[in-house]
Amino acid sequence: MAAGAVAKKILSGFGIDIVCHTTQIGGVKASPGVLNDLPFEGISENIEKNSVRCADLAAAVLMEAEVLAAREKGDSVGGIVEGLIRGVPAGLGEPVFDKLDADLAKAIMSIGAVKGFEIGGGFEAAEKSGSEFNDAFEIKDGKVMTKTNHAGGILGGISTGNMIRFRAAIKPTPSVSVTQETVDLANGKTAKINISGRHDPVIAPRFVPVGEAMAAIVILDHLMRNEALRSLSHSMRM
Repeated sequence: MAAGAVAKKILSGFGIDIVCHTTQIGGVKASPGVLNDLPFEGISENIEKNSVRCADLAAAVLMEAEVLAAREKGDSVGGIVEGLIRGVPAGLGEPVFDKLDADLAKAIMSIGAVKGFEIGGGFEAAEKSGSEFNDAFEIKDGKVMTKTNHAGGILGGISTGNMIRFRAAIKPTPSVSVTQETVDLANGKTAKINISGRHDPVIAPRFVPVGEAMAAIVILDHLMRNEALRSLSHSMRM
């Protein structure tokens, strides 16, 4: 978290900003329409208005109820958190080893409780044809842009200049007070276990600042590599 805070500060000087926000807890999902209508700043502001860190304020109320219901049962719920990274210049990453999306995946998957990761369209790509999923290129304001962003801002392991979008699936808290089955190693037989103590009924909202920190470290690392290569190339030409 400390390294991530420093990385975010440095990245802001390059016009790069990162925000993570909860899009699902249990069976409650944030509305894609609401999220799409919110600007980046709106998402950053809204997640500080509720305990589950959801940018869709109406869905946040339902998510909080879902968490409280799980807690009353002595159980827990999982969730999904989306990460948005804007301002990343095109060209960060490598085409084979050290792909930007691969490094992001490794960093996010290294966070405890994360059981799934996807970039852009992610697993929805399995349901699409190539013509549907490909991001068509166009000239906009004198620049080469894409009409859509199914690739999630990374294509062939290299940033495209579009908003980078990733999602992480967070498992339910494993320590729950409801009775569970286990094995008693002393006698080699199945047994029942009840875990006591205080345990959070949901992990997803706590992932938000950690996910931002890990993403910031990865982006800054690739930015520094890119700057170093540019400096080396310039010195070699001289």
